[in-house]
Order: sequence, then C-alpha cells, then structure tokens
Amino acid sequence: MDLAELRALLTPEGLRLLDEVGTIDDSTDVVRAVSRLRAAGHSPILVAAVLGQARLRARAVPKFGDFASRMLFTPDGLEQATRLRVAALHAGRFGDAGVDVVADLGCGIGADALAFAALDLGVIAVERDELTAAVAAYNLAPFPSARVELGNAEDADLSAVGGVFLDPARRSAGRRLSDPGDWSPRLDWALELAREHPTGIKLGPGLPRELIPDGVEAQWVSVDREVVEATLWSGPLAREGVGRAALVLSDAGAVELTSEGDSADAEAGALGGYLLEPDRAVIRARLIGDLARSLGGRMLDPEIAWITADDEPSTPFGQAFRVIERFPLDLKTLKRELGTRGIGTLEIKKRGVDLDPAGFRQRLGLRGENAATLVLTRIAGERAAILAERV
Repeated sequence: MDLAELRALLTPEGLRLLDEVGTIDDSTDVVRAVSRLRAAGHSPILVAAVLGQARLRARAVPKFGDFASRMLFTPDGLEQATRLRVAALHAGRFGDAGVDVVADLGCGIGADALAFAALDLGVIAVERDELTAAVAAYNLAPFPSARVELGNAEDADLSAVGGVFLDPARRSAGRRLSDPGDWSPRLDWALELAREHPTGIKLGPGLPRELIPDGVEAQWVSVDREVVEATLWSGPLAREGVGRAALVLSDAGAVELTSEGDSADAEAGALGGYLLEPDRAVIRARLIGDLARSLGGRMLDPEIAWITADDEPSTPFGQAFRVIERFPLDLKTLKRELGTRGIGTLEIKKRGVDLDPAGFRQRLGLRGENAATLVLTRIAGERAAILAERV
C-alpha cells in the first residue's frame, strides 16, 4: 500500500467498502473479487487498497484477534508489530511503575501504543515513515490520550514523558541488519536513553549477550512455544532482583521464571526415564540450570539444552517426553528398530548434531501406523538417538 491507496481507503466510500468485503484469506478467489468490485464501479486504486487491506486483516488475526477488523496495516508494520497480548504486558509495566505518559519511539502501526492508551496512559507515538505514521494515527484515533508525530526517534521531545518504549528497526530493504549501529535508532543511543529515563527496548530474541548492559532486566517472551522478543527494562520498569526472566504465554495462561542473572548449569548425568525440552525463552534467558534443579533433573550433556529426569517432570516451562529406548545414532539400526515398531509418523528433534532431519527421515523408509518422537543429540559427548513419546 502506498499513500495514494491510503488516501483512497480513508474516505467514507473506502472504509464502507472495506467493512463490506471483510477479511480475505489465501483461499479467497482474489481475481473474482477484483472483477466484482470493478464491475460495481469502484476505481482500480480503491479496489487494490481495499483488497490489500482485507488480506492484511486476515493475517493480523493471530496477533490482534477481533481487533484486527478495526485496524489498518502495512505489510512490514504487521510483521514487526507486537502481539496484542504481549503489548498489554508492556503497558502493565508502565502502569505499575506509575508512568503517566509514554513516548513510543518508532511506533510502527501503533500496536504497543494501543495497549498504552487502553490503560489510559498518555501516549506520544513517533514514527519516521509517513505512510506508517498515518496508519498508526488511524489505529489510535479512538483514544484521545494518544497522538502520533511524524519524525525521528532521536529528535523527539521527551520533556513531558515519564517513560519511553522503543522497538528499533532492524531491517532495511528487506534485509536483516546485524550491526546494532545500523539499527534505527541505534542500540547505543537507546541504551543511553535507558540510563536517563525508565525505558523498555524491544529487541529480537537472538540478542547477543554481550550487548546486554549491567543494571537492566532482560526478559525473553515466548508465545505458544515461539520466542517472539527480548526486552530490556530499565529504571522502575525493571523489577528488583530480576536480571533475567523467561515469560511463557500459552492458552493455559502466563508463567515466568526469573533470576538475578544467568543460572549456573546443572550437572550432567545419565539418561533417565524422561526428557524435558525447555521452552526456548528459558534457553535464551539461560535459566536451564535453575529449571533442571527445580525438577530434580540433570543435563543430558553439558553443552546441550535437554534435561533428563527419573520422574515425570511436570512444568509449563518445557515439553516432557517419556523415553522408550536409546540407540546409537546409526541409520541402519534406527531403520530396523522403527520398522519393527511399525512407526510411520516420526517427529524428529535434533540438537548438538550436524544432520538434516528432513533428509534423515526420508532415508529411514518409515512405514506403519504408529507415531513417535526421535531425539537426535549428544549424551556425554556421544551421538545418540532417543526414541520417545510426548507426555
């Protein structure tokens, strides 16, 4: 979508047509929809804007639920936007810290700003891209406490704000930028700001550890087992005594594992009757050792993020498997053993071994009606294959 399409969309005719069309998913016959709308006398630019927006709304449902039908999006803005559930937790931090006005620098389409405004916080949302800023202004229009400013994050007037939230742009022309000095705004500028104001800095989950400064809380968040972000919190937004946190969100609710810092590794030991694959937020936060000890478990290997235990581990911080048998990581052996058990559906998990699971599965010649999980990993430095089933 470009500015001309947005202008066509932001008319009574455009918005009415968008509501009439509803959402359009991948199964929709778009060509037929275009023909129908053009036959009704709508201009090509309006048809393109409406259908493009309808498809984006369909894609936005997993992040925004029913709110997606009331919002506008850009493709990049939707991809980078915080899930509404996570944005609400961001907003809660500011509310709990007593912040009354938040500057959302690099607000994108306004996902986090929406959550701030929904808590009746004042919001100054700054966005440098004109099209994205216009979309954010539309999304925030129902909230009189929020306003959108077109400009650079570095130039924003922060004299009237109590806290700052940033989501530095880490892509340019579709390419991921690995150098924090190329992000917009730069990470060093954002961290300097965090020393002066209560600040939340949303970053990618693969944030290098050496970039995390002392005195901040680093929180990794996973949603339905997918790590979606790492956020650095400073000042009163950071919780006392918490330097590392793994927040796990699922349909069952929200649970969190916290520590003052990276936890010491648990001792490695023999394979027990159960395996636990820690949630990736726990792995990213380096809290595997704390999790293993809390379950009475041990590491499968000093360098591998698998926990093993003799008793069934019951925890929301990972997926448990019952061990059926251990084999050497040998194609001929595994092909024979899986065939004997009639396993035709096989989930393969690998960690610590250089192997392509898809290619390996094909070479196994699976047949049968039974299902299982095969864990390809190392135990005490030795390559191993563990046949297991999900608990």
